[in-house]
This record gives sequence, structure tokens and C-alpha cells, in this order.
Amino acid sequence: MGRRRFLGYVLAGTTLTVAAQLGESALAPSEAAAAVPSLPEPSELYDLNDLLTDAALPTANLISITIGTDGTASFALPRAEVGQGVTTSSAMLIAEELDIPLDKVRVTLADARPELLFNQLTGGSNTTVSTFTPIRVAAAVARGRLLEAAAAEFGEAVSGLTAHAGVITSAGGSSITYGELAVKAAALTTQPVPVTLKPPSQFEVIGSPQSRIDALDAVTGRKQFAMDLDIPGALPTMVCRPPTINGTVRSVQNLAEVRAMPGITGVATVSTGVAVRGRTFGQCIDAVRALQVTWGPGTEDGASDATVLKELHNAELPLVVPPLDLLTKAVDARFTFHFASNSALEPNCAIADVRADRAEIWASLKSPIVAQEAIAAELGLPPSAVTVHVTQGGGSFGRRLFHDAAREAAEISKVMGVPVKLMWHRTDDFRQGRVHPMSTSRVRATYALGNVLTYEQRHTSVATDFGHGLGEIITSLAAKLPVGGLGFSETIFELSQQTPYNLGVTTQLLSEVDKGFNTGSMRNIYSPNVRCAQELVVDRLAAGTGRDPYEFRRGLLKDDRARAVLDKVAQVGSWGRAMPAGTAQGIALHPEYHAFVAVLAEIDCRPQTTGRQIPDAYAGPRVTKVVCAVDVGLAVNPRGLEAQMMGGIMDGIAITLSSGLHLKDGHFLEGSWDEYFYTRQWNTPPELQIIVMPPTTSTPGGAGELAVAGAMAAVACAYTRATGTMPTSFPINHDGPLGFDPLPTVPPIPASPTDGLSRAY
Repeated sequence: MGRRRFLGYVLAGTTLTVAAQLGESALAPSEAAAAVPSLPEPSELYDLNDLLTDAALPTANLISITIGTDGTASFALPRAEVGQGVTTSSAMLIAEELDIPLDKVRVTLADARPELLFNQLTGGSNTTVSTFTPIRVAAAVARGRLLEAAAAEFGEAVSGLTAHAGVITSAGGSSITYGELAVKAAALTTQPVPVTLKPPSQFEVIGSPQSRIDALDAVTGRKQFAMDLDIPGALPTMVCRPPTINGTVRSVQNLAEVRAMPGITGVATVSTGVAVRGRTFGQCIDAVRALQVTWGPGTEDGASDATVLKELHNAELPLVVPPLDLLTKAVDARFTFHFASNSALEPNCAIADVRADRAEIWASLKSPIVAQEAIAAELGLPPSAVTVHVTQGGGSFGRRLFHDAAREAAEISKVMGVPVKLMWHRTDDFRQGRVHPMSTSRVRATYALGNVLTYEQRHTSVATDFGHGLGEIITSLAAKLPVGGLGFSETIFELSQQTPYNLGVTTQLLSEVDKGFNTGSMRNIYSPNVRCAQELVVDRLAAGTGRDPYEFRRGLLKDDRARAVLDKVAQVGSWGRAMPAGTAQGIALHPEYHAFVAVLAEIDCRPQTTGRQIPDAYAGPRVTKVVCAVDVGLAVNPRGLEAQMMGGIMDGIAITLSSGLHLKDGHFLEGSWDEYFYTRQWNTPPELQIIVMPPTTSTPGGAGELAVAGAMAAVACAYTRATGTMPTSFPINHDGPLGFDPLPTVPPIPASPTDGLSRAY
């Protein structure tokens, strides 16, 4: 109906309940201005975020807000909260349009709702983008309905009333609260209602920095995760897993002895190993370690980094630019990106209570509809008989797009005939859990007379599992088909990869190999690796043309918003300042989902830094300073956006310098956080500055994963300038000494530690 004019609904109910439909359209790219402009890429015209937003539109009117008699607004968010702060930003949207205090908004997580179709998938940095307008429309409908009820109560015209902080005041000074009007404003039948949304100039909550609404519960231990729930009869459960990826059980030699161990209430063979249920998780660990199992082969027995790398090289698509003449030069490079762990702080876990005629599941799920439909099929139940509750999650990084733990818990509960509280061990997470796939990027760029003529990138990856589809069972199954797998992946690749520079004739293509690994869309899917390779080549092109890396990028940029964030980090970070030998700056830019981020990083690669001795740790180079400028159009919660950028920067530093998995003899050597060198306190930059740019659009862009690729590329470019050598294998420490003694694969998990005090330092 217009840019701010929308249609919502007042739903029939005992208290005021409202809903909305309609969303936002894609943004057009800016006009190219370089000497050799590139044609628009698919993701510049219509990207993955646009696809997810449009898919959610048809069922947006099924998302509702209810006003209670206590004056609160309740909203069941059909997305997952895994630490990214979407419950807070959603509450802010309601508070803004409803003119209600933020602490009067109650946001919970919705159970699986199959009728929502594509509208209950949390991924692609899409939550705030796709719900921005529907939530505001629903809140605006509620506000209008409350004003009408107040007008009837006062016997005055709506135009003479004002609403503020959940109270409506008449021209004569009378007032009434939203809670007192909740029943009076309710409708007997569903009615369409046109509303006009607030213009950005009137925003008081949206765009203001807000602390998370769950912060106090988080720091006081009151926040409820899956393992905190007290479900009657659900006892601790763990699984003894195979020594190689996806191995199978052939036989168990000592079932009777393990069943007789203290506290153990059940032992059963399942598709993923041997499950044990006990009174405590400690007893489960003891039982898992005591089991004597004969294992069958896995899907990757004998595989190693070297064998996978050979497979990737053999599958690389050819470059098509012909041999060069004397006037044209080229940059050729091939990069290797090793497996990385998807493990979040909270390990995989779920609670399941499966009965003969029904089932109930509790888990942190970003695609709960798929979980409900797939688990129902495996249990032989109709989907309506399976209730899936979405719990708060302690991190995700793409892993909770899958329902691995929920499916496994349901299987164990069915086999044992009792409720179970399943938790994976941390070692299970690293060795059998989801990983970011190993990949290579082959790049060739040609240039002449200072202009880039062509840019080709052939990204070859171990297959990424997109079995979650777009949030429901049809696309979930399509993504698993032998014919549909690469087609689905190539679609995601084309809709997510975007080159911010005019590099002449540009082609970026994906090929995949090997579906035997458990993979997933770990933060940014392909972007960190693809962008890192491109930014390193752009630095080489700058050197080849005798240009400063920052100025060279600036002249190639397609979009003014991209130029603004690049200029900002160069200015604030003092680009080009004199630095000691062995230290250097790097600069990079990443566009994604109608948002832009630029990162300037400074690194210290001097021997006194790389040679630091830290107990049980890898030190290596240290990033000493990061300046990040981010433009997401409209930042709903700038404070939450800053936190997202900080987390993404730490991820980018990690996958550049130290965080990777080593594959040997069909299993990963890393088995704990002690052995997986994520960015630690001694490797975080002492200077970190996040700059949220002023609003450049009236709607938000994607932000959840934006900084990962930018930070990885900036750190890699800084490392190149500091050492004089461009890294081609990531993380850069991968081929060095392990720095740890790998845990054994049998038993599959280590004993519970008893020396905690000796490790506290």
C-alpha cells in the first residue's frame, strides 16, 4: 500500500491479538564507476537474504502479538536465539511502534510451526531483515486498536489522544493503561486494518543502543538452556561413538557388565553408536569409557588432509582466460582452507520423550520445522504428534541449522522407552560433529596499463550439507538428492558471493566433492575463504600496478557505502603509518546482504611475539589492533551490532592464524578446546574499535556474520605485508607442530578431569 502504509489484522481473541503481513524488497546496486566496470553479479541483484525474506512473506500474517491485562506485549519469535540478540532487537521493534517500555515486552521462542513454511528458519543473517516490517506492522495495529478502545472509553476522538509508555491520555487529562484496555480492544472476528508505520525521524527505540533483555538472566545463571530444563523422567544420556567419522556398531562385548555399573539405567545400540543412560553425566562418561565395541567402517576411513586436498585439486574447474601476451600481466594463486570446527560453547544436546503415539522434543533449533517433520517420519508418527520446543542456545555458528542431537535423542528415547536428556561430549563435537568443509580457491586476475581486465575464481569445496533446506521438508530433501546437491550449493554460492570491486570480466564458480563428511554452514558459509583469497589477490594487483592497497581498492569500489566504510577505517586506523619491521597493517572490505564492513588490522609477527611460551597453547602472531566500520543500513540495536562485529572479528582472526582441524586416518586429531586454538585472550587485539555508520537506508541489512570474512582477509593481508610472504594455506599454523598430544579414539572420550585446580591460571 506504500512505503510506510501496510495492511495488518486484528485477530479474534479474548484479549487484543494482532498480526501482520508484507515485507521489504531488494535493494538495487549502485552504478559502477571504474575504468573497466564489471557486470552485476547475481547477488548484487538478488541475494540469499532477499530469497529468505521473500520466502517468509506469505506467512508473515501468522506471526502475532498479544497484549495482556498486565500491560505487557507478548511475542513468540519464530526464530532461534543463539546469542546473536534477536530477542532484544525484536522487542525493540515492538516497543517502538507500540509506544511501550522495552521491559514490558516479552519475547519467547515459538515451537515448531509447520504452517509457517519458510518463515521459521534462522540463517543467512536474515532474522531482523525479514521480521522488521511484519513485527512493526503488528505492533502498529495493536497501538491503533488500543487508541480506538480508549476513544470509546473516554467518549473522545482518537485524534485527541496520545499514547506513551503503555498509557493513553485524553485531551482532558484522563488516562488509561494498555492493560486496562486489553480486553476492551479485543475483536470477536478477524478484521483487516490499514496502518501507517512511524517514519525513522520519530524513532526513539530503534537505532538506540540497548543492553540485551536477557543479560541479567545470563550473568546470574537464570537463563534456561536445554540442559537446564527439568523434564520428568529425563535422565542424563550420552553416546559411545566410533573411532572414525560415521563408523557403525558391529557388536558390543560387555553389555551386561556396563548395564550393571553404578547409576546406569539403560544401554542400547543406536544408529550413531551405543547410548548409555544414567543418574549423572559422570556415570554416563564412565559407562561410555567402559564399553567394548567392535566398530564397522565409517564414511571417511583412511582419509587425511593430503587425500582430501588431492581430491579437491582434481575437481577444480578450469580457468578460461587464455595465455597472456607481453602487454598483459597476471596474478595466479591457489589457496587451501582446512577443515574448521563448528563447535559452539554449548555442546550438542537435546531432551526427548517418545511414546507410542506421540513425542516431545526440547532443543536449540534454527530449523525446527525440518526437525519436527524428519523426526516424525523416523518415528513413524504424523508431524502433528511430534511437538518440538525451541530452547535458547549457547552459540550456533551454523551447527544448529541441523537437528542432529534432537534426532538422536528421539531415537534413543524410542529404543529405551524412557525420556532422555542427551548431551554430546566436547570430543564428540570435534570428531563427529559438524565442520566447515575443507576447500581450495584457484584465482587468476589479469591487468594491463593499471586496469584489471579479468578476475576468475574457482572455489572447490568438500560438499556443504544444506540438508536443512529453506526451513521445511521439501527443500530439505531436495538439497540431499544426488542431482540436487550441487545445484542447491551452487545457488547458495551465487546468491551469497559478491565482489565489491570492478575487476573487469568477473567469474566465481563453485565445485564440490565428497559427501562423506558431516559439514555445515559455519558462519558466512563460503564467504571468509572466498573473500580472503580475493583480497590477497587484490593486494598483489595493487603491488603490480604500483598502487597503495587502500587507494587501489578505493578506486575499484562499485558502491559509495562501501567506499565510506573503507575511508572510515583508513582514517581512524591511521592507514599507512610507519611501523616496526615485522609488523604491518592490512585492510579489506566485505559486502553481504545489503550491508558493508571494512576492517583494518595490525599484526605483530616478530620473533618475540610468535615465540611466546604459553602453557598448553599456541601463541603465534598477534593481531594488535583492529578498526572495523560497519554499515547495515539501519542498525536496530547498535550495541548488539557492535557485539556481533566483535565476535565475527575473533572468528576471522582464529581461522586465519590458528583454528583448524587436522584429518588423519579417518578422524580429526583435535578433541577438545584445549587442542583447538581459537582466538584466546593472549591473541585478541588490545586495541579494538567498532564504528557503526549512521543510517544509510530506512531498513536493516544482514549483520550476523558480516565481520568474519572482512577480518579474515584483513589479517591475512597484514600478515603478508609483515612477513613479505603471502600465505596460501589457512590457518597459517596448520602445517607446523601440533602443539598437543591427540586424545585416543578408543575410548572415544577422555575421563572426567580431576585436576581442575592445577589448570586454573
